[in-house]
Amino acid sequence: MRPWLRHLVLQALRNSRAFCGSRRQPAPLPVPQKIVATWEAISLGRQPVPEYFNFAHDVLDVWSRLEEAGHRPPNPAFWWVSGTGAEVKWSFEELGKQSRKAANVLGGACGLQPGDRMMLVLPRLPEWWLVSVACMRTGTVMIPGVTQLTKKDLKYRLQASRAKSIITSDSLAPRVDAISAECPSLQTKLLVSDSSRPGWLNFRELLREASTEHNCVRTKSRDPLAVYFTSGTTGAPKMVEHSQSSYGLGFVASGRRWVALTESDVFWNTTDTGWVKAAWTLFSAWPNGSCIFVHELPRVDAKVILNTLSTFPVTTLCCVPTIFRLLVQEDLTRYQFQSLRHCLTGGEALNPDVREKWKRQTSVELYEGYGQSETVVICANPKGTKIKSGSMGKASPPYDVQIVDDEGNVLPPGEEGNVAIRIRPTRPFCFFNCYLDNPEKTAASEQGDFYITGDRARMDKDGYFWFMGRNDDVINSSSYRIGPVEVESALAEHPAVLESAVVSSPDPIRGEVVKAFIVLTPAYFSHDPEVLMRELQEHVKRVTAPYKYPRKVAFVSELPKTVSGKIQRSKLRSQEWGK
Repeated sequence: MRPWLRHLVLQALRNSRAFCGSRRQPAPLPVPQKIVATWEAISLGRQPVPEYFNFAHDVLDVWSRLEEAGHRPPNPAFWWVSGTGAEVKWSFEELGKQSRKAANVLGGACGLQPGDRMMLVLPRLPEWWLVSVACMRTGTVMIPGVTQLTKKDLKYRLQASRAKSIITSDSLAPRVDAISAECPSLQTKLLVSDSSRPGWLNFRELLREASTEHNCVRTKSRDPLAVYFTSGTTGAPKMVEHSQSSYGLGFVASGRRWVALTESDVFWNTTDTGWVKAAWTLFSAWPNGSCIFVHELPRVDAKVILNTLSTFPVTTLCCVPTIFRLLVQEDLTRYQFQSLRHCLTGGEALNPDVREKWKRQTSVELYEGYGQSETVVICANPKGTKIKSGSMGKASPPYDVQIVDDEGNVLPPGEEGNVAIRIRPTRPFCFFNCYLDNPEKTAASEQGDFYITGDRARMDKDGYFWFMGRNDDVINSSSYRIGPVEVESALAEHPAVLESAVVSSPDPIRGEVVKAFIVLTPAYFSHDPEVLMRELQEHVKRVTAPYKYPRKVAFVSELPKTVSGKIQRSKLRSQEWGK
Protein backbone atom coordinates (compact mmCIF):
# COMPACT_ATOMS: atom_id res chain seq x y z
CA MET A 1 0.00 0.00 0.00
CA ARG A 2 1.18 3.52 -0.77
CA PRO A 3 2.85 5.29 2.20
CA TRP A 4 0.42 8.23 1.95
CA LEU A 5 -2.49 5.86 2.72
CA ARG A 6 -0.83 3.24 4.91
CA HIS A 7 -0.85 5.25 8.13
CA LEU A 8 -4.52 6.18 7.74
CA VAL A 9 -5.64 2.61 7.16
CA LEU A 10 -3.52 1.29 10.03
CA GLN A 11 -5.04 3.94 12.24
CA ALA A 12 -8.50 2.75 11.19
CA LEU A 13 -7.73 -0.82 12.15
CA ARG A 14 -6.09 0.20 15.46
CA ASN A 15 -9.06 2.38 16.34
CA SER A 16 -11.42 -0.46 15.54
CA ARG A 17 -9.57 -2.85 17.86
CA ALA A 18 -9.17 -0.26 20.60
CA PHE A 19 -12.83 0.67 20.51
CA CYS A 20 -13.92 -2.96 20.73
CA GLY A 21 -11.68 -3.50 23.77
CA SER A 22 -12.47 -0.33 25.68
CA ARG A 23 -15.69 1.31 26.79
CA ARG A 24 -14.15 4.40 28.31
CA GLN A 25 -13.39 6.44 25.23
CA PRO A 26 -14.94 6.41 21.77
CA ALA A 27 -12.90 6.24 18.61
CA PRO A 28 -11.80 9.61 17.21
CA LEU A 29 -13.19 11.08 14.02
CA PRO A 30 -14.11 8.14 11.76
CA VAL A 31 -11.06 7.27 9.73
CA PRO A 32 -13.00 6.67 6.49
CA GLN A 33 -13.81 10.37 6.56
CA LYS A 34 -10.11 11.17 6.98
CA ILE A 35 -9.17 8.97 4.05
CA VAL A 36 -11.89 10.39 1.81
CA ALA A 37 -10.83 13.89 2.89
CA THR A 38 -7.30 13.10 1.70
CA TRP A 39 -8.59 11.94 -1.68
CA GLU A 40 -10.88 14.97 -1.87
CA ALA A 41 -8.01 17.38 -1.12
CA ILE A 42 -6.06 15.88 -4.03
CA SER A 43 -9.15 16.10 -6.24
CA LEU A 44 -9.51 19.80 -5.37
CA GLY A 45 -5.84 20.49 -6.13
CA ARG A 46 -5.02 21.25 -2.49
CA GLN A 47 -2.59 18.34 -2.11
CA PRO A 48 -0.15 16.97 -4.69
CA VAL A 49 -1.03 13.93 -6.75
CA PRO A 50 1.00 10.92 -5.56
CA GLU A 51 3.58 9.52 -7.96
CA TYR A 52 1.95 6.10 -7.88
CA PHE A 53 -1.78 5.45 -7.85
CA ASN A 54 -4.05 2.56 -8.74
CA PHE A 55 -7.78 2.86 -8.09
CA ALA A 56 -8.31 -0.86 -7.42
CA HIS A 57 -5.43 -1.07 -4.94
CA ASP A 58 -5.58 2.37 -3.33
CA VAL A 59 -9.34 2.87 -3.16
CA LEU A 60 -11.30 -0.36 -3.51
CA ASP A 61 -8.94 -2.51 -1.44
CA VAL A 62 -8.81 0.21 1.22
CA TRP A 63 -12.63 0.19 1.49
CA SER A 64 -12.52 -3.59 1.71
CA ARG A 65 -10.24 -3.32 4.76
CA LEU A 66 -12.38 -0.61 6.32
CA GLU A 67 -15.51 -2.66 5.66
CA GLU A 68 -13.93 -5.65 7.37
CA ALA A 69 -13.09 -3.45 10.36
CA GLY A 70 -16.71 -2.30 10.64
CA HIS A 71 -16.16 1.24 9.32
CA ARG A 72 -18.93 1.10 6.74
CA PRO A 73 -22.70 0.45 6.84
CA PRO A 74 -23.86 -2.98 5.61
CA ASN A 75 -24.77 -1.65 2.17
CA PRO A 76 -23.47 -3.57 -0.82
CA ALA A 77 -20.80 -1.82 -2.89
CA PHE A 78 -22.50 -3.04 -6.08
CA TRP A 79 -26.13 -3.98 -6.62
CA TRP A 80 -27.45 -5.19 -9.97
CA VAL A 81 -31.01 -6.16 -10.83
CA SER A 82 -32.25 -7.71 -14.06
CA GLY A 83 -35.85 -6.54 -13.86
CA THR A 84 -37.00 -10.15 -13.99
CA GLY A 85 -36.05 -11.13 -10.44
CA ALA A 86 -32.32 -11.82 -10.71
CA GLU A 87 -30.00 -9.82 -8.44
CA VAL A 88 -26.26 -9.57 -7.79
CA LYS A 89 -24.89 -7.94 -4.65
CA TRP A 90 -21.21 -7.51 -3.89
CA SER A 91 -19.58 -6.04 -0.82
CA PHE A 92 -16.22 -4.35 -1.36
CA GLU A 93 -14.64 -7.59 -0.14
CA GLU A 94 -16.55 -9.69 -2.70
CA LEU A 95 -15.87 -7.13 -5.43
CA GLY A 96 -12.17 -7.44 -4.59
CA LYS A 97 -12.29 -11.22 -4.72
CA GLN A 98 -14.18 -11.41 -8.00
CA SER A 99 -12.11 -8.69 -9.67
CA ARG A 100 -8.86 -10.46 -8.70
CA LYS A 101 -10.22 -13.60 -10.35
CA ALA A 102 -11.11 -11.53 -13.44
CA ALA A 103 -7.61 -10.01 -13.40
CA ASN A 104 -6.15 -13.51 -13.55
CA VAL A 105 -8.31 -14.22 -16.61
CA LEU A 106 -7.00 -11.09 -18.35
CA GLY A 107 -3.38 -11.78 -17.46
CA GLY A 108 -3.63 -15.53 -17.95
CA ALA A 109 -5.94 -16.77 -20.70
CA CYS A 110 -5.87 -13.41 -22.51
CA GLY A 111 -2.14 -12.81 -21.99
CA LEU A 112 -2.63 -9.07 -21.45
CA GLN A 113 0.30 -7.04 -20.15
CA PRO A 114 0.32 -3.56 -18.52
CA GLY A 115 -0.36 -0.97 -21.20
CA ASP A 116 -2.23 -3.36 -23.51
CA ARG A 117 -5.67 -2.20 -24.59
CA MET A 118 -8.98 -4.02 -24.26
CA MET A 119 -12.39 -3.08 -25.67
CA LEU A 120 -15.36 -3.49 -23.32
CA VAL A 121 -18.61 -3.63 -25.28
CA LEU A 122 -21.21 -4.96 -22.89
CA PRO A 123 -24.77 -4.08 -21.90
CA ARG A 124 -25.51 -3.30 -18.26
CA LEU A 125 -24.24 -6.63 -16.92
CA PRO A 126 -22.22 -7.07 -13.69
CA GLU A 127 -19.27 -8.27 -15.76
CA TRP A 128 -18.73 -4.75 -17.13
CA TRP A 129 -17.89 -3.39 -13.69
CA LEU A 130 -15.91 -6.52 -12.82
CA VAL A 131 -13.73 -6.34 -15.93
CA SER A 132 -13.27 -2.58 -15.52
CA VAL A 133 -11.73 -3.18 -12.09
CA ALA A 134 -9.73 -6.13 -13.45
CA CYS A 135 -8.25 -3.82 -16.08
CA MET A 136 -7.08 -1.52 -13.30
CA ARG A 137 -5.51 -4.42 -11.40
CA THR A 138 -3.58 -5.59 -14.45
CA GLY A 139 -2.70 -2.17 -15.88
CA THR A 140 -4.78 -2.94 -18.98
CA VAL A 141 -6.19 0.17 -20.69
CA MET A 142 -9.96 -0.21 -21.01
CA ILE A 143 -11.84 1.10 -24.06
CA PRO A 144 -15.59 1.12 -23.37
CA GLY A 145 -17.99 1.09 -26.30
CA VAL A 146 -21.77 1.16 -26.67
CA THR A 147 -23.58 -2.02 -27.69
CA GLN A 148 -25.14 -0.29 -30.72
CA LEU A 149 -21.78 -0.20 -32.53
CA THR A 150 -21.97 -1.49 -36.08
CA LYS A 151 -19.41 -3.72 -37.80
CA LYS A 152 -17.89 -0.60 -39.36
CA ASP A 153 -17.71 1.11 -35.95
CA LEU A 154 -16.09 -1.90 -34.33
CA LYS A 155 -13.53 -2.29 -37.10
CA TYR A 156 -12.51 1.35 -36.93
CA ARG A 157 -12.15 1.29 -33.14
CA LEU A 158 -10.24 -1.98 -33.03
CA GLN A 159 -7.88 -0.87 -35.79
CA ALA A 160 -7.33 2.68 -34.46
CA SER A 161 -6.77 1.58 -30.85
CA ARG A 162 -4.78 -1.55 -31.72
CA ALA A 163 -6.71 -3.30 -28.96
CA LYS A 164 -5.38 -6.78 -28.19
CA SER A 165 -8.61 -8.10 -26.70
CA ILE A 166 -12.35 -7.50 -26.71
CA ILE A 167 -15.07 -8.64 -24.33
CA THR A 168 -18.69 -8.61 -25.43
CA SER A 169 -21.97 -10.51 -25.33
CA ASP A 170 -23.81 -12.91 -27.65
CA SER A 171 -25.55 -10.16 -29.61
CA LEU A 172 -22.32 -8.44 -30.70
CA ALA A 173 -20.09 -11.47 -31.20
CA PRO A 174 -21.19 -12.04 -34.83
CA ARG A 175 -20.34 -8.42 -35.69
CA VAL A 176 -16.88 -8.85 -34.20
CA ASP A 177 -16.35 -12.12 -36.09
CA ALA A 178 -17.27 -10.40 -39.35
CA ILE A 179 -14.38 -7.93 -39.07
CA SER A 180 -11.82 -9.53 -36.72
CA ALA A 181 -9.67 -10.78 -39.63
CA GLU A 182 -9.11 -7.13 -40.60
CA CYS A 183 -7.88 -6.25 -37.07
CA PRO A 184 -4.34 -7.68 -36.82
CA SER A 185 -3.77 -6.50 -33.24
CA LEU A 186 -6.78 -8.41 -31.90
CA GLN A 187 -5.49 -11.57 -30.22
CA THR A 188 -8.25 -12.77 -27.88
CA LYS A 189 -12.04 -12.52 -27.81
CA LEU A 190 -13.91 -12.97 -24.52
CA LEU A 191 -17.59 -13.83 -24.48
CA VAL A 192 -19.92 -13.09 -21.55
CA SER A 193 -22.44 -15.85 -22.07
CA ASP A 194 -23.76 -19.12 -20.67
CA SER A 195 -23.02 -20.77 -24.01
CA SER A 196 -19.87 -21.20 -26.09
CA ARG A 197 -18.86 -19.83 -29.50
CA PRO A 198 -16.03 -21.03 -31.77
CA GLY A 199 -12.96 -18.80 -31.58
CA TRP A 200 -14.05 -17.19 -28.30
CA LEU A 201 -13.03 -17.71 -24.67
CA ASN A 202 -15.96 -18.02 -22.29
CA PHE A 203 -15.41 -15.44 -19.56
CA ARG A 204 -17.85 -16.92 -17.06
CA GLU A 205 -16.26 -20.36 -17.28
CA LEU A 206 -12.76 -18.95 -16.90
CA LEU A 207 -13.85 -16.77 -13.98
CA ARG A 208 -15.25 -19.75 -12.07
CA GLU A 209 -11.91 -21.55 -12.31
CA ALA A 210 -9.62 -18.56 -11.72
CA SER A 211 -7.61 -18.06 -8.55
CA THR A 212 -8.59 -15.35 -6.07
CA GLU A 213 -4.92 -14.51 -5.49
CA HIS A 214 -3.58 -11.65 -7.60
CA ASN A 215 -0.97 -8.96 -7.03
CA CYS A 216 -2.12 -5.61 -8.36
CA VAL A 217 0.37 -3.99 -10.75
CA ARG A 218 2.10 -0.82 -9.59
CA THR A 219 0.88 2.00 -11.83
CA LYS A 220 2.03 5.59 -11.89
CA SER A 221 -0.60 8.29 -11.58
CA ARG A 222 -0.02 9.44 -15.16
CA ASP A 223 -0.14 5.93 -16.66
CA PRO A 224 -3.11 5.42 -18.99
CA LEU A 225 -6.33 4.06 -17.50
CA ALA A 226 -8.97 4.40 -20.21
CA VAL A 227 -9.56 5.50 -23.79
CA TYR A 228 -12.90 6.85 -25.00
CA PHE A 229 -13.88 7.42 -28.60
CA THR A 230 -15.62 10.76 -28.86
CA SER A 231 -17.38 11.83 -32.04
CA GLY A 232 -16.86 15.28 -33.48
CA THR A 233 -18.93 17.03 -36.12
CA THR A 234 -16.30 16.32 -38.76
CA GLY A 235 -13.88 13.46 -39.30
CA ALA A 236 -13.56 10.12 -37.56
CA PRO A 237 -14.10 9.71 -33.80
CA LYS A 238 -11.13 10.81 -31.69
CA MET A 239 -9.46 8.75 -28.96
CA VAL A 240 -9.44 10.55 -25.59
CA GLU A 241 -6.92 9.08 -23.14
CA HIS A 242 -7.33 9.44 -19.37
CA SER A 243 -4.80 8.55 -16.69
CA GLN A 244 -5.02 6.49 -13.53
CA SER A 245 -5.36 9.66 -11.45
CA SER A 246 -7.39 11.91 -13.80
CA TYR A 247 -10.39 9.61 -13.43
CA GLY A 248 -9.34 7.66 -10.33
CA LEU A 249 -9.02 10.77 -8.14
CA GLY A 250 -10.61 13.46 -10.30
CA PHE A 251 -14.22 12.69 -9.35
CA VAL A 252 -13.87 12.43 -5.57
CA ALA A 253 -14.72 16.09 -4.87
CA SER A 254 -17.67 16.27 -7.28
CA GLY A 255 -18.88 12.94 -5.91
CA ARG A 256 -18.88 14.46 -2.45
CA ARG A 257 -20.24 17.89 -3.37
CA TRP A 258 -22.39 17.68 -6.51
CA VAL A 259 -23.50 14.05 -6.23
CA ALA A 260 -23.46 14.43 -2.41
CA LEU A 261 -22.54 10.79 -1.74
CA THR A 262 -21.80 9.12 1.58
CA GLU A 263 -21.17 5.53 2.67
CA SER A 264 -24.95 5.07 3.16
CA ASP A 265 -26.02 6.08 -0.34
CA VAL A 266 -27.29 3.91 -3.18
CA PHE A 267 -26.51 5.66 -6.48
CA TRP A 268 -28.28 4.81 -9.75
CA ASN A 269 -27.11 6.31 -13.03
CA THR A 270 -29.18 5.04 -15.98
CA THR A 271 -26.42 5.69 -18.54
CA ASP A 272 -25.16 3.13 -21.03
CA THR A 273 -21.87 1.44 -20.07
CA GLY A 274 -20.20 2.73 -23.23
CA TRP A 275 -20.47 6.37 -22.22
CA VAL A 276 -18.19 8.30 -19.91
CA LYS A 277 -20.98 8.82 -17.37
CA ALA A 278 -20.73 5.14 -16.44
CA ALA A 279 -17.10 5.73 -15.48
CA TRP A 280 -18.05 9.01 -13.80
CA THR A 281 -20.44 7.04 -11.59
CA LEU A 282 -17.84 4.40 -10.74
CA PHE A 283 -15.18 6.96 -9.82
CA SER A 284 -17.64 9.17 -7.90
CA ALA A 285 -19.38 6.47 -5.89
CA TRP A 286 -16.71 4.03 -4.82
CA PRO A 287 -14.16 6.52 -3.38
CA ASN A 288 -17.01 7.79 -1.19
CA GLY A 289 -17.91 4.28 -0.06
CA SER A 290 -21.29 4.38 -1.80
CA CYS A 291 -23.23 1.59 -3.49
CA ILE A 292 -23.54 1.59 -7.28
CA PHE A 293 -27.01 0.43 -8.28
CA VAL A 294 -27.59 -0.89 -11.80
CA HIS A 295 -30.76 -1.96 -13.59
CA GLU A 296 -30.19 -4.00 -16.75
CA LEU A 297 -32.74 -1.72 -18.49
CA PRO A 298 -32.58 -3.19 -22.02
CA ARG A 299 -34.43 -0.11 -23.27
CA VAL A 300 -35.44 3.21 -21.75
CA ASP A 301 -38.86 2.81 -20.16
CA ALA A 302 -40.22 5.54 -17.89
CA LYS A 303 -42.50 3.17 -15.99
CA VAL A 304 -39.67 0.70 -15.32
CA ILE A 305 -37.50 3.52 -13.96
CA LEU A 306 -40.29 4.85 -11.73
CA ASN A 307 -41.22 1.38 -10.46
CA THR A 308 -37.57 0.67 -9.69
CA LEU A 309 -37.29 3.89 -7.67
CA SER A 310 -40.40 2.82 -5.74
CA THR A 311 -39.15 -0.73 -5.11
CA PHE A 312 -35.46 -0.32 -4.28
CA PRO A 313 -33.77 2.00 -1.75
CA VAL A 314 -32.15 4.24 -4.38
CA THR A 315 -31.12 7.50 -2.66
CA THR A 316 -29.47 9.23 -5.63
CA LEU A 317 -30.59 9.23 -9.26
CA CYS A 318 -28.84 10.53 -12.36
CA CYS A 319 -30.40 10.59 -15.85
CA VAL A 320 -29.91 12.67 -18.98
CA PRO A 321 -32.49 15.48 -19.34
CA THR A 322 -34.27 13.57 -22.10
CA ILE A 323 -35.17 10.81 -19.63
CA PHE A 324 -36.38 13.31 -17.05
CA ARG A 325 -38.55 14.80 -19.82
CA LEU A 326 -40.12 11.37 -20.24
CA LEU A 327 -40.54 10.85 -16.50
CA VAL A 328 -42.43 14.10 -15.91
CA GLN A 329 -44.97 13.07 -18.56
CA GLU A 330 -46.06 10.27 -16.21
CA ASP A 331 -48.44 10.64 -13.28
CA LEU A 332 -45.76 10.75 -10.58
CA THR A 333 -48.38 10.89 -7.79
CA ARG A 334 -48.91 7.14 -8.37
CA TYR A 335 -45.38 6.39 -7.13
CA GLN A 336 -43.80 6.54 -3.70
CA PHE A 337 -40.06 7.18 -3.66
CA GLN A 338 -39.32 6.35 -0.04
CA SER A 339 -35.53 6.67 -0.22
CA LEU A 340 -34.89 9.14 -3.05
CA ARG A 341 -33.29 12.33 -1.74
CA HIS A 342 -31.05 13.69 -4.51
CA CYS A 343 -31.33 13.88 -8.31
CA LEU A 344 -28.80 14.94 -10.92
CA THR A 345 -28.67 15.46 -14.64
CA GLY A 346 -26.13 16.27 -17.34
CA GLY A 347 -25.07 15.40 -20.84
CA GLU A 348 -27.22 18.06 -22.49
CA ALA A 349 -28.97 21.26 -21.45
CA LEU A 350 -31.80 20.93 -18.93
CA ASN A 351 -34.94 22.89 -19.80
CA PRO A 352 -36.09 24.88 -16.74
CA ASP A 353 -39.64 23.59 -17.29
CA VAL A 354 -38.52 19.97 -16.78
CA ARG A 355 -36.72 20.83 -13.57
CA GLU A 356 -39.73 22.68 -12.20
CA LYS A 357 -42.15 19.85 -13.07
CA TRP A 358 -39.89 17.22 -11.47
CA LYS A 359 -39.45 19.23 -8.29
CA ARG A 360 -43.16 20.07 -8.05
CA GLN A 361 -44.22 16.43 -8.39
CA THR A 362 -41.50 14.72 -6.34
CA SER A 363 -40.34 17.45 -3.91
CA VAL A 364 -36.78 16.55 -4.93
CA GLU A 365 -34.57 19.19 -6.54
CA LEU A 366 -32.77 18.45 -9.81
CA TYR A 367 -29.09 19.49 -9.85
CA GLU A 368 -27.46 20.01 -13.23
CA GLY A 369 -23.80 19.44 -14.05
CA TYR A 370 -21.66 19.79 -17.14
CA GLY A 371 -18.52 18.09 -18.39
CA GLN A 372 -16.93 16.36 -21.36
CA SER A 373 -15.16 13.15 -22.28
CA GLU A 374 -11.91 15.13 -22.04
CA THR A 375 -12.56 16.36 -18.49
CA VAL A 376 -14.20 15.59 -15.19
CA VAL A 377 -17.06 17.82 -13.97
CA ILE A 378 -16.52 21.35 -15.36
CA CYS A 379 -19.54 23.13 -13.88
CA ALA A 380 -22.18 22.00 -11.43
CA ASN A 381 -24.85 23.01 -8.97
CA PRO A 382 -23.62 21.40 -5.72
CA LYS A 383 -26.31 20.23 -3.35
CA GLY A 384 -27.48 22.96 -1.01
CA THR A 385 -26.36 25.86 -3.22
CA LYS A 386 -28.66 28.35 -4.90
CA ILE A 387 -29.90 27.18 -8.29
CA LYS A 388 -30.58 29.61 -11.09
CA SER A 389 -33.04 27.77 -13.30
CA GLY A 390 -31.53 27.17 -16.73
CA SER A 391 -27.93 27.59 -15.56
CA MET A 392 -25.45 24.70 -15.45
CA GLY A 393 -23.96 26.07 -12.24
CA LYS A 394 -20.58 27.42 -11.26
CA ALA A 395 -17.06 26.24 -12.07
CA SER A 396 -16.18 22.98 -10.35
CA PRO A 397 -12.78 22.92 -8.58
CA PRO A 398 -9.97 22.51 -9.38
CA TYR A 399 -10.89 23.96 -12.77
CA ASP A 400 -10.56 27.67 -13.51
CA VAL A 401 -13.37 28.03 -16.06
CA GLN A 402 -13.71 31.20 -18.13
CA ILE A 403 -15.57 32.50 -21.17
CA VAL A 404 -13.03 33.50 -23.81
CA ASP A 405 -13.07 34.86 -27.36
CA ASP A 406 -11.57 33.05 -30.34
CA GLU A 407 -8.08 34.35 -29.45
CA GLY A 408 -8.26 33.06 -25.88
CA ASN A 409 -8.94 36.44 -24.23
CA VAL A 410 -11.18 36.35 -21.16
CA LEU A 411 -14.54 38.03 -21.77
CA PRO A 412 -16.45 40.06 -19.16
CA PRO A 413 -19.60 38.70 -17.46
CA GLY A 414 -22.64 38.64 -19.70
CA GLU A 415 -20.79 38.21 -22.99
CA GLU A 416 -21.19 35.01 -24.99
CA GLY A 417 -18.05 33.12 -25.93
CA ASN A 418 -16.18 29.84 -25.73
CA VAL A 419 -16.27 27.77 -22.54
CA ALA A 420 -12.60 27.33 -21.67
CA ILE A 421 -10.49 25.76 -18.90
CA ARG A 422 -7.18 27.30 -17.89
CA ILE A 423 -4.32 24.84 -18.50
CA ARG A 424 -1.34 27.21 -18.20
CA PRO A 425 0.82 27.72 -16.29
CA THR A 426 -0.51 24.59 -14.54
CA ARG A 427 -2.45 21.87 -16.32
CA PRO A 428 -5.09 20.31 -14.01
CA PHE A 429 -4.26 16.67 -13.23
CA CYS A 430 -7.92 15.67 -13.77
CA PHE A 431 -7.71 16.25 -17.47
CA PHE A 432 -7.25 14.03 -20.51
CA ASN A 433 -3.68 13.23 -21.51
CA CYS A 434 -4.19 13.85 -25.23
CA TYR A 435 -6.07 12.80 -28.33
CA LEU A 436 -4.17 9.61 -29.06
CA ASP A 437 -2.24 9.56 -32.33
CA ASN A 438 -3.63 13.01 -33.17
CA PRO A 439 -1.22 15.76 -32.01
CA GLU A 440 -2.79 18.22 -34.46
CA LYS A 441 -6.22 17.87 -32.83
CA THR A 442 -4.67 18.07 -29.36
CA ALA A 443 -2.91 21.33 -30.31
CA ALA A 444 -6.03 22.73 -32.00
CA SER A 445 -8.02 22.29 -28.77
CA GLU A 446 -5.81 24.85 -27.03
CA GLN A 447 -5.78 28.62 -27.43
CA GLY A 448 -3.38 30.71 -25.37
CA ASP A 449 -3.61 29.60 -21.75
CA PHE A 450 -6.85 27.68 -22.27
CA TYR A 451 -8.35 24.43 -23.42
CA ILE A 452 -11.34 25.27 -25.64
CA THR A 453 -14.29 22.94 -25.03
CA GLY A 454 -16.12 23.70 -28.27
CA ASP A 455 -19.19 24.82 -26.32
CA ARG A 456 -20.65 28.32 -26.22
CA ALA A 457 -21.95 29.95 -23.04
CA ARG A 458 -22.02 33.12 -21.01
CA MET A 459 -21.15 33.67 -17.38
CA ASP A 460 -23.18 36.07 -15.24
CA LYS A 461 -21.80 38.39 -12.57
CA ASP A 462 -22.36 35.74 -9.88
CA GLY A 463 -20.24 33.15 -11.70
CA TYR A 464 -23.10 31.01 -13.04
CA PHE A 465 -22.65 29.60 -16.55
CA TRP A 466 -25.45 29.56 -19.12
CA PHE A 467 -25.09 27.08 -21.96
CA MET A 468 -25.81 28.39 -25.46
CA GLY A 469 -24.89 25.35 -27.57
CA ARG A 470 -22.00 23.76 -29.40
CA ASN A 471 -19.98 26.11 -31.58
CA ASP A 472 -21.51 24.48 -34.64
CA ASP A 473 -25.03 24.50 -33.11
CA VAL A 474 -25.23 28.28 -32.77
CA ILE A 475 -27.48 29.82 -35.41
CA ASN A 476 -26.47 33.06 -37.13
CA SER A 477 -29.58 34.62 -38.63
CA SER A 478 -29.32 38.14 -40.08
CA SER A 479 -26.24 38.66 -37.83
CA TYR A 480 -28.20 37.62 -34.74
CA ARG A 481 -26.53 34.74 -32.87
CA ILE A 482 -29.13 32.37 -31.45
CA GLY A 483 -28.42 29.46 -29.13
CA PRO A 484 -30.72 26.47 -29.74
CA VAL A 485 -31.11 25.76 -26.04
CA GLU A 486 -32.83 29.09 -25.42
CA VAL A 487 -35.45 28.34 -28.08
CA GLU A 488 -35.90 24.73 -26.94
CA SER A 489 -36.39 25.90 -23.35
CA ALA A 490 -39.03 28.40 -24.46
CA LEU A 491 -40.86 25.73 -26.45
CA ALA A 492 -40.72 23.32 -23.50
CA GLU A 493 -42.90 25.67 -21.50
CA HIS A 494 -45.82 25.12 -23.89
CA PRO A 495 -48.05 22.14 -23.00
CA ALA A 496 -48.08 20.95 -26.63
CA VAL A 497 -44.34 20.24 -26.66
CA LEU A 498 -43.04 16.91 -25.42
CA GLU A 499 -39.53 17.62 -26.71
CA SER A 500 -37.89 19.65 -29.44
CA ALA A 501 -34.65 20.19 -31.30
CA VAL A 502 -33.69 23.51 -32.85
CA VAL A 503 -31.21 23.85 -35.71
CA SER A 504 -30.31 26.26 -38.48
CA SER A 505 -32.06 26.01 -41.82
CA PRO A 506 -31.03 27.74 -45.07
CA ASP A 507 -32.88 30.92 -46.03
CA PRO A 508 -32.31 32.98 -49.19
CA ILE A 509 -32.73 36.32 -47.39
CA ARG A 510 -31.31 35.78 -43.88
CA GLY A 511 -28.72 33.16 -44.77
CA GLU A 512 -30.11 30.84 -42.13
CA VAL A 513 -33.11 30.82 -39.83
CA VAL A 514 -34.29 28.93 -36.77
CA LYS A 515 -36.12 25.69 -37.45
CA ALA A 516 -37.78 23.68 -34.69
CA PHE A 517 -38.46 19.95 -34.90
CA ILE A 518 -41.18 19.25 -32.37
CA VAL A 519 -42.61 16.06 -30.85
CA LEU A 520 -46.11 16.78 -29.57
CA THR A 521 -47.73 15.60 -26.38
CA PRO A 522 -50.64 13.19 -27.04
CA ALA A 523 -53.26 15.80 -26.15
CA TYR A 524 -52.25 17.88 -29.17
CA PHE A 525 -52.04 15.15 -31.81
CA SER A 526 -55.36 16.18 -33.38
CA HIS A 527 -54.75 19.94 -33.43
CA ASP A 528 -54.53 21.77 -36.74
CA PRO A 529 -50.77 21.92 -37.58
CA GLU A 530 -50.86 25.40 -39.11
CA VAL A 531 -52.77 26.89 -36.20
CA LEU A 532 -50.52 25.14 -33.67
CA MET A 533 -47.36 26.29 -35.47
CA ARG A 534 -48.46 29.94 -35.26
CA GLU A 535 -49.42 29.49 -31.62
CA LEU A 536 -45.98 28.09 -30.79
CA GLN A 537 -44.21 30.84 -32.71
CA GLU A 538 -46.12 33.50 -30.77
CA HIS A 539 -45.41 31.66 -27.54
CA VAL A 540 -41.64 31.78 -28.17
CA LYS A 541 -41.83 35.48 -29.02
CA ARG A 542 -43.47 36.12 -25.64
CA VAL A 543 -41.09 33.95 -23.60
CA THR A 544 -37.77 35.04 -25.12
CA ALA A 545 -36.41 37.67 -27.51
CA PRO A 546 -38.74 37.80 -30.55
CA TYR A 547 -35.92 37.41 -33.10
CA LYS A 548 -35.27 33.91 -31.73
CA TYR A 549 -38.64 32.45 -32.69
CA PRO A 550 -38.63 29.47 -35.10
CA ARG A 551 -39.55 30.70 -38.56
CA LYS A 552 -39.83 27.07 -39.66
CA VAL A 553 -41.54 24.30 -37.70
CA ALA A 554 -41.77 20.57 -38.38
CA PHE A 555 -43.89 18.22 -36.28
CA VAL A 556 -42.21 14.81 -36.04
CA SER A 557 -42.93 11.54 -34.26
CA GLU A 558 -39.43 11.29 -32.76
CA LEU A 559 -36.05 12.99 -32.69
CA PRO A 560 -32.72 11.36 -33.61
CA LYS A 561 -30.83 10.45 -30.44
CA THR A 562 -27.69 8.74 -29.29
CA VAL A 563 -28.06 5.51 -27.35
CA SER A 564 -27.63 7.51 -24.14
CA GLY A 565 -30.63 9.67 -25.01
CA LYS A 566 -28.92 12.84 -26.25
CA ILE A 567 -30.66 14.63 -29.11
CA GLN A 568 -28.51 14.63 -32.25
CA ARG A 569 -28.98 18.13 -33.66
CA SER A 570 -26.14 17.47 -36.10
CA LYS A 571 -28.26 14.94 -38.02
CA LEU A 572 -31.14 17.38 -38.33
CA ARG A 573 -28.78 20.17 -39.36
CA SER A 574 -27.20 17.97 -42.03
CA GLN A 575 -30.67 17.05 -43.25
CA GLU A 576 -31.58 20.73 -43.57
CA TRP A 577 -28.42 21.70 -45.39
CA GLY A 578 -28.36 18.66 -47.66
CA LYS A 579 -25.09 17.29 -46.28
